[in-house]
Amino acid sequence: MAEITWGLATSHVPSIGAAMDNEKTEDELWKPLFDGYQPAREWMAEQKPDVAIVIYNDHANALGLEMIPTFSIGTAEHYDVADEGYGPRQVPNIVGDAELSEHILVNLVDEGFDMTVLQELDVDHGLTVPLSVYTPNPGDAWPCRVVPMLVNVLQYPQPTADRCLALGEALGRAIRSFPQDIKVAVFGTGGMSHQLSGERAGLINQEFDRNFLEKIETDPESLSQITRAEYVEQAGSEGIEMIMWLIMRGALGDNIRRVHDTYHVPASNTAAALALFAAEKSAEENTDAAIAQ
Repeated sequence: MAEITWGLATSHVPSIGAAMDNEKTEDELWKPLFDGYQPAREWMAEQKPDVAIVIYNDHANALGLEMIPTFSIGTAEHYDVADEGYGPRQVPNIVGDAELSEHILVNLVDEGFDMTVLQELDVDHGLTVPLSVYTPNPGDAWPCRVVPMLVNVLQYPQPTADRCLALGEALGRAIRSFPQDIKVAVFGTGGMSHQLSGERAGLINQEFDRNFLEKIETDPESLSQITRAEYVEQAGSEGIEMIMWLIMRGALGDNIRRVHDTYHVPASNTAAALALFAAEKSAEENTDAAIAQ
């Protein structure tokens, strides 16, 4: 059976990718962020998954404002990197896992989540930046297959935080029921607090962010009870992206260990963070594994 081995929550700010692509990671403004990533990168390099489920939002590159599904999943064998106006990032295109995607899709629909199916999809910085945070130098290919899951955090009404946590729990069940013996990592992306336009442009709420970083491990239920209006009020209009972290957190289950976290202000005009969690096996799972051997 498939096993979820770790979960990564990370900002997907496009300028993080640009800093890597243009060799700016040692610049004064960027070095603290990338230094903070390093312990997580070293740990993840030793814990390579076969597949990464990357939960992100498209930024009107593949899905225009005329069509924004609440939840959707890619089911293709490969995904090209989107041209976001300056040409595609010079990173590898994405190799998908159509069999796992189909399994997850069926299980989520059977649990009452009406997923939109994306059989063709160009992926933007929402997905490629988190992969670069994980693997800064992928060479000709990323080190794992990828299943993209997209969430509407752009247009009202976005899904509630509670619904996202429930989707994550269902996602975890779907992954663990996949019959192949593979290791899976789950990425929740976006955030932290930021607002890109309007009277509050540049808003960063460090108190809210740091509380979220703590509670995403210890009390995700409390975060799931924050309304969409409260997310926007406290974290900015784009800060609501953090509901995607709750999908990752729900998939991991109760038995987790925080490996590393880091928080940096600002990355561009955004608060940026990373939180890495190992999914620990329960006593029951360890017993089952011992019996199987």
